[in-house]
Amino acid sequence: QVQLVESGGGLVQPGGSLRLSCAASGSIFSIDAMNWYRQAPGKERELVAAITSGGSTNYADSVKGRFTISRDNAKNTVYLQMNSLKSEDTAVYYCNAKIRTTWYTKVMDYWGKGTLVTVSS
Repeated sequence: QVQLVESGGGLVQPGGSLRLSCAASGSIFSIDAMNWYRQAPGKERELVAAITSGGSTNYADSVKGRFTISRDNAKNTVYLQMNSLKSEDTAVYYCNAKIRTTWYTKVMDYWGKGTLVTVSS
């Protein structure tokens, strides 16, 4: 079994910063892309940031220049540094990883349970 556990969410004032972490554990052979999604109330889940196993990154236009995704492959952990937070960043943030559990199995999607980020004064 594979588990993804997010941490680091909370309440922050506009303009503030938060750092989210997501650690993958369990029966893991390899991890390809690791991603952060978010879902605001009444909205669809959207991709916020992505990082490949090689470190290439991609961001939603709404967070470019403010958010930074990184990963520690030795720890099977992905991070999301969020700066200059705005009220519209309020959402549940979900970690997603493309994981292969053995050398012969296909890559599958795994999700964390989410961590709430609230940006409010």
